[in-house]
Amino acid sequence: MSHELSPAHGRLIEDFDESSSAPLSRRECLVEGLAALAFLAVAVPMALSSDEALRPGVAVLLVLAYAVASRVQFAIGFGYTAPTQLVFVPMLFLLPPGFVPFAVVLGIALGNLPDYISGRTHPGRVLLVVWDSWHAIGPALVFLLAGAGDADWGDWPIYVAALAAQFAVDGGASVLREWLVLGISPREQPQLLAWVFLVDLLLSPIGLLAAFVAEDAPLSLLAVLPLAGLFAIFAKERQRRIDNALELNRAYRGTTLLLGDVLEADDHYTGEHSRSVVTLALAVADEMGLDNTRRRGVEFGALLHDVGKIAVPSEIINKPGPLTPDEWTVIKAHTIEGQRMLDQVGGVLSDVGRIVRSSHERWDGDGYPDGLKGHEIPLESAIVCAADAFNAMTTDRAYRAARPPDQALAELLACSGTQFHPGVVDVLARIIEEEMRARGSRIVADGAAPQSVGA
Repeated sequence: MSHELSPAHGRLIEDFDESSSAPLSRRECLVEGLAALAFLAVAVPMALSSDEALRPGVAVLLVLAYAVASRVQFAIGFGYTAPTQLVFVPMLFLLPPGFVPFAVVLGIALGNLPDYISGRTHPGRVLLVVWDSWHAIGPALVFLLAGAGDADWGDWPIYVAALAAQFAVDGGASVLREWLVLGISPREQPQLLAWVFLVDLLLSPIGLLAAFVAEDAPLSLLAVLPLAGLFAIFAKERQRRIDNALELNRAYRGTTLLLGDVLEADDHYTGEHSRSVVTLALAVADEMGLDNTRRRGVEFGALLHDVGKIAVPSEIINKPGPLTPDEWTVIKAHTIEGQRMLDQVGGVLSDVGRIVRSSHERWDGDGYPDGLKGHEIPLESAIVCAADAFNAMTTDRAYRAARPPDQALAELLACSGTQFHPGVVDVLARIIEEEMRARGSRIVADGAAPQSVGA
């Protein structure tokens, strides 16, 4: 895997790890409780309708094997999957289908027992076991309705239908759960679920072969456990790499915040201004629907867009009068200096360096340092540029007083398509207007001719 995680995945992984040892919230208890009742409402009639005899020894063997397989947690997305498909598929053949969902519940609960005892997982989270078992409902129902019995290659359409039912029920339950409990939009979840389904899809043929063999010799099912052990080795290595990636992400954020603090210590106005720009720029990024990686670029770029001014003499930055051409040359070099500093850190901050470098480019190509024009300018830089300009106009500077928000907005609109990205200005204007309406302000047109805004 990459040494870097997306911000969304990194945050969800950390939240997942932290929440495991905490008790369920009231909302979680309600959602999980209702899910458990719905599970029982479906699973109990299925069990009662089964006329096939349950073999206790085989059932115990399968539950224990499922518990062992469930302990092998392979990190994917923001959660985990396990090679339980190796045992789950044989369950459908060796147990009455109506009892399979309850066997899965027992297997997961038994597999989690060491975590409950050690405190790694809060005992109250045993309620989640029922929802984690919903995937068993679909295939068991297909086997029950189809009257599938002994393993027969001629029944392959039933097996395909059972796998499809597993994905449908598991996917629906997972999307609903993450939406209701974690607030994760259903649109964001297919990519995360795809990894779970891929693992189950690839393991299903092996589980099917094990089921064919185990019909005559149930103990042969134990032969799949070494494969689960191999998964455990890979899972341990993957977890180590994820831990390293999380630590690297924390280091990037920590470095960004540290540089922001250094900037503020060097020049209080510049540091405070940068933090204000972050809030406005992120509002624009969210309104424009930027993904989490680009949103992080906007956040870090907004915070560090003036970091190169650390190398600019304070008498130039705080000069009360107009700058000389030579002084302007020094000021304009701060974006290049900012990129150089961030390139030295490397990784994510190298990408932020490119955003910082282009944060003073103009839509018409008259900006600096590279004279980029139109869509040549990174969107993240264009967002930072517009947010920076509005904030600069509405705060006091050494050489002028702050403008009222309505006049600053009028100036921003007047410079749309020349200095600023038109799409960004449209979004920024809506955000500012909504805020002004909330504060009871009124937007008035500024009759002055549009001028270039910001340094």
